[in-house]
Amino acid sequence: MAGGDALNRVIILVFVKHQIMSISLTRTFNKACLEELKCYYWWMLDKKKIKEKLEQERDSLLLQMKDMGKWNAETGEWEAIPEEIEFPESDENDKADRFEDFEARSSMMRTLEPRLKNILKALKNLSKESFGKCEVCKKDIEQARLEVNPAARTCKKHLENN
Repeated sequence: MAGGDALNRVIILVFVKHQIMSISLTRTFNKACLEELKCYYWWMLDKKKIKEKLEQERDSLLLQMKDMGKWNAETGEWEAIPEEIEFPESDENDKADRFEDFEARSSMMRTLEPRLKNILKALKNLSKESFGKCEVCKKDIEQARLEVNPAARTCKKHLENN
């Protein structure tokens, strides 16, 4: 090592219309240089894999929601529907069971609808530069968080703000 500086080989990936070209450079790095280096990994994410995962979850949620409710075009919201009656002549216990089932469906719809909205928003924003950035601090969302929840809108630090 000349002058105490270490030579490091760096591979730079250049993305050109779905082709990856790699350029190998030799450069001297010191600690300050590495600290200033910013990683814009949003374009390094496997967006095709993320899109597939989001679409699978969207389709799964839509199936669940269609099974429990219907889309109300007037209000722009999903509404739970009661389970169909097998026998028209029902007693008080059957009515109570049906009401409990309806309440459970309503509760589940209130849980699933915001998740579906987040997934649809993520699919819409996937091609934007802001995808993978925290909506609060604008920093990169942790890669591990995006792998688990590709619709994440905040980093771990701002998880409560979501």
